[in-house]
Amino acid sequence: MDEMEEELKCPVCGSFFREPIILPCSHNICLACARNILVQTPEAESPQSSRASGSGVSDYDYLELDKMSLYSETDSGYGSYGGFVSAPTTPCQKSPNGVRVFPPTVPPPPLAQHHLLPHTGVLPPVPRNSCLTCPQCHRSLTLDDRGLRGFPKNRVLEGVVDRYQQSKAAALKCQLCEKSPREATVMCEQCDVFYCDPCRLRCHPPRGPLAKHRLVPPAQGRISRRTSPRKISTCTEHELENLSMYCVQCKTPVCYQCLEDGKHSTHEVKALGAMWKLHKGQLSQALNVLSDRATEAKEFLVQLRNMVQHIQENGVEFEACLVAQCDALIEALNRRKAQLLSRVTKEHEHKLLVVRDQISHCTVKLRQTTGLMEYCLEVIKENDPSGFLQISDALIRRVHMTENQWGKGSLTPRMSSDFDLTLDSGPLLQTIQQLDFVQMKGESLFPAAPILQMEECCTQTNSATLSWKQPPLSTIAVDGYILELDDGNGGQFREVYVGTEMICTVDGLRFNSTYKSRVKAFNSSGVGQYSKTLVMQTSEIAWFTFDSVSAHPDIILSNDNLTVTCNSYDDRVIMGNTGFSRGVHYWEMTIDRYDNHPDPAFGIARADVLKDVMLGKDDKAWAMYVDNNRSWFMHNNSHTNRTDGGISKGATVGVLLDFSRGILLFLINDEQQGPVAFNTLEGMYYPAISLNRNVQVTLHSGLPVPDFYTPGESEAAGSVC
Repeated sequence: MDEMEEELKCPVCGSFFREPIILPCSHNICLACARNILVQTPEAESPQSSRASGSGVSDYDYLELDKMSLYSETDSGYGSYGGFVSAPTTPCQKSPNGVRVFPPTVPPPPLAQHHLLPHTGVLPPVPRNSCLTCPQCHRSLTLDDRGLRGFPKNRVLEGVVDRYQQSKAAALKCQLCEKSPREATVMCEQCDVFYCDPCRLRCHPPRGPLAKHRLVPPAQGRISRRTSPRKISTCTEHELENLSMYCVQCKTPVCYQCLEDGKHSTHEVKALGAMWKLHKGQLSQALNVLSDRATEAKEFLVQLRNMVQHIQENGVEFEACLVAQCDALIEALNRRKAQLLSRVTKEHEHKLLVVRDQISHCTVKLRQTTGLMEYCLEVIKENDPSGFLQISDALIRRVHMTENQWGKGSLTPRMSSDFDLTLDSGPLLQTIQQLDFVQMKGESLFPAAPILQMEECCTQTNSATLSWKQPPLSTIAVDGYILELDDGNGGQFREVYVGTEMICTVDGLRFNSTYKSRVKAFNSSGVGQYSKTLVMQTSEIAWFTFDSVSAHPDIILSNDNLTVTCNSYDDRVIMGNTGFSRGVHYWEMTIDRYDNHPDPAFGIARADVLKDVMLGKDDKAWAMYVDNNRSWFMHNNSHTNRTDGGISKGATVGVLLDFSRGILLFLINDEQQGPVAFNTLEGMYYPAISLNRNVQVTLHSGLPVPDFYTPGESEAAGSVC
């Protein structure tokens, strides 16, 4: 059940959902959180200004973080920002340049976490012309006259949360203990916080305004948090009518009054009960397939863990044999022995690194899959047809998408545990300097043509993954394979991979191009025949995200690797997961948080750029670093072209890379910042940024080139790396 807890928490406050509502994008949010992140917009607004205002005004990133641990039984009062204690909810101040200023980060007393508002007895009305931005997919939604009442309540999710909290009622812990939470003895109904006796005496003394608070036993406090008994489902537009039909086109339950009003008169409408049973059956079938995948993944993890032990044992045994053979030779052989031992150690470490990395990735995916399965099983237990149908489509899509992630070779070991190396000690003493590992095979005939596994071959953005195998009846030994790719424009083939693996991913291809690929095998006798030619199409848009694999350990990623910050005061570098070497590319980064006037750097870098210094400090990066007043260009620690104009929260920094001219230039808030930053650029570059804990940015890639810029000679983006 612990894996399912992530499905039951609001993405804004981090606590269990309370009165959740369903947004049109199928995501859920607490009703109170939705009101907190509402943004009032003008009557008429251009698309360009709408994007700027939406990213600059929304303050849900700065909601009081102490709320995140009040309703969770598993945390200890820590927020979601890298494990640091949340800032007190003292109202945020604004400096003259618009930057948010927070009080010092100290453990807050309970009273500092309260909002002080005039008591009116009702919630304030939603302003007209308000919009709501989904905190998960960042889709902007404009509210109508009904305001937040226009969004349906997710009664199914509310019921699942209620049952989950009841199952945890036996293990209530104090929410203010710092290290090892003690069992809670009381709960304050007004503060909505569980206390142990020491924390109650320290943080909630029975005097002053707190003397009127009511303290109840923890179990009774848990019961008070439960939702009220569910009512019969009624239409959101006609509150007196029960939901009895389901509109197939709109994918929503409706009442008879909706049909009579004509809104759904031309749509296909079916009985609510029939559609409820149909969608439950579809979700159950998809869940059965995903369950089989999860079972295979568990068995696969056991296999990978056993491989780690086998690699350790085989590595130790191989080193011992190698030392015994080398020690029997003359002194001249000892110098060669050290070189061979170094190669074996590197092979050993490489195998362990690959397998452990695969274990880590598979464990994370399995945990997410298990959590989704448990959540779906709880949803299936619900007997509310309309509530179930409100979320069933989204759940079915998620189950299918999660099931697809387990395909395409994800449950195949990337590394063999065997060391296919044998030391040939037969040569004479004068040939010791040429002593090297050889692969001993029993056959000496040409290998057969490999077979491309079409179901595992795929393209993603500007990379292609190809997988192949030997013919089933082939007994001829194979030493390795040669993968060839053309230039994406009907040109000649060239080698892109030579090795023993039977799966290869080629990065840095050109976008919107058609590539042909083929593979052949070789052994000591020579090279075999080519496989059949496979044709693949790369993505039309140069879309990318931040690369979590190559990022510095201090980097913190979220929002599907589109939002980045850092938990260090020092600058740390992170790059995009896609490299460019041809064409014209433009991407933007929105400043979500900007505290204490830091100077983040934006630009491009080589793959081997330093990750623990500011971008542009070495000769592998070309960047613009900027503070709240001015900017500079920097490469190889050389600072040039100081330009007035800085950034603040909500600002947009654009990067334009044009290989047709070999130049790089920057924009701030859609205006060019300074002259052309760098020229004579050629080779493979990755989008990059350096920042510290005072900055958070969100990436927007695959954007069209700004209107003011005229590219040079047109080229397709990317190239084979």
